[in-house]
Amino acid sequence: MIDSSVVSKNNVITQKKGNIVSDMDGETVMLSIEKGNYYNLGILGGVIWSLIEEPIKIDDLIGKLMSEYEVQQQECEEEVLSFIYALYNEDLILLDM
Repeated sequence: MIDSSVVSKNNVITQKKGNIVSDMDGETVMLSIEKGNYYNLGILGGVIWSLIEEPIKIDDLIGKLMSEYEVQQQECEEEVLSFIYALYNEDLILLDM
């Protein structure tokens, strides 16, 4: 369950530095140097990761994804917020509240 007091569409998000990111057969994989953990972000997760290289409002991120993919707004919002919450819990991103 997403804690909406932590992650909302109004937050500004950006990558936390210190991760090694690579493409592996079209999927984005990442190694957290700080934690020593390996993550497979998948294809769409890799797209999101590249879009948050610079600070971006989550609502704008959702808008960009909706313009690129055929997806209903509610589904896109739920999936993006869930993914961002997972990244936040792993301390891989910075959120500006």
